Amino acid sequence: MRIARPFFAVLLAAAALPALAHTGADAGHHHGFTAGFLHPLTGLDHLAAMVAVGLWSALAARSRRELLAAPLGFAGMLLVGALAGLAGLSLPAVEPMIAASLLVLGLLVATQRRLPAPAAAALVGVFAVFHGVAHGQELAGDGAALATLAGMLAATLALHAGGIGLGVALRGGNRWLPRAAGAAVGLFGIALLGGLA
Repeated sequence: MRIARPFFAVLLAAAALPALAHTGADAGHHHGFTAGFLHPLTGLDHLAAMVAVGLWSALAARSRRELLAAPLGFAGMLLVGALAGLAGLSLPAVEPMIAASLLVLGLLVATQRRLPAPAAAALVGVFAVFHGVAHGQELAGDGAALATLAGMLAATLALHAGGIGLGVALRGGNRWLPRAAGAAVGLFGIALLGGLA
């Protein structure tokens, strides 16, 4: 029981972290590369989306081009969206689109649906714009915005790489594990959409 107490304390402390990923939730207190790098790691919705992109790519890709298309497409359009948000662009339904991205990515992981590289990059890129705009709007007027965005982009690529590694490990194993992972991400997206309705 003594060993379990610290585990449950950490679990309870971590339960509050997902709320920090939403627009304005941290009151603009993330500045610089390190804070930007940590920011996507503290919100379960962003964390799940980034890992799911890499996981889907590894499970469905048949070539290196297909493997890298979605992660690089997501990262590139995340940056475009963030810069647009910094410049004052506002998009409707940002939070619902972030939740919808989890539903779609979860379905893609569960079904291991293969798409041509340009289509995969375009699909995740649409969702990435909304993720990026949310972060860009948070950082508007922040003097360290570009360094913070660089940290977020680095974390995004790292999470994609982690998802790819997980996908490679699961590819030759039990076929139900990827389906369960995809279903969990999709159900999380549905739960977020339900909470926004």
